[in-house]
Amino acid sequence: MKTVSGKDFCKALERNGWVLKRISKSSHHIYVKPGHPPLSVPVHGNKDLKKGLQHHLMEVAGLTAEDL
Repeated sequence: MKTVSGKDFCKALERNGWVLKRISKSSHHIYVKPGHPPLSVPVHGNKDLKKGLQHHLMEVAGLTAEDL
């Protein structure tokens, strides 16, 4: 699985029906979708997400590697 930046992960979420609810002071983008718990995606410039975090977020969001 390739790692992606927080910005690119947010774009993938939006393509799959997730909606940006708010952005926290620490640059975490909070996304919501009915039937799923909220997701907090760290967006720090073009820095890649850590592999474990990305895997966890993908599981919760129901995304596959092809969705990225």
